[in-house]
Amino acid sequence: MSEERKRSLVGVMAPVKSLPSADDRKTNASISSSFSSRKVIIKSADMKEEMQSEAVNIAISAFEDLSVEKDVAEQIKKEFDKKHGPTWHCIVGKNFGSYVTHETNHFVYFYLDSKAVLLFKSG
Repeated sequence: MSEERKRSLVGVMAPVKSLPSADDRKTNASISSSFSSRKVIIKSADMKEEMQSEAVNIAISAFEDLSVEKDVAEQIKKEFDKKHGPTWHCIVGKNFGSYVTHETNHFVYFYLDSKAVLLFKSG
């Protein structure tokens, strides 16, 4: 299996050995200045910073256009499918747990104000 298709396990909201260390995680200090009045906190990421910023920008736009979390998740997923190829998955909400398998360098979990966004590529 090529390095690009290599998958890793990452747990969200649960302690897992394969989670990135605190040093690997991006904090809102490095990203909040780019996003006006929105409070953005990257909780966990295995994704290039440019793509993380793109995910946050798409999420901001989706939250401005839509009010239903399912529709916000759908818009984010479809944008990433279109720009970065299939198969992306997106979960949006205030209260959820997850444990996912993702392709290396294709995972981000962040808060936008009070809503969490989990975006990853798998499949």
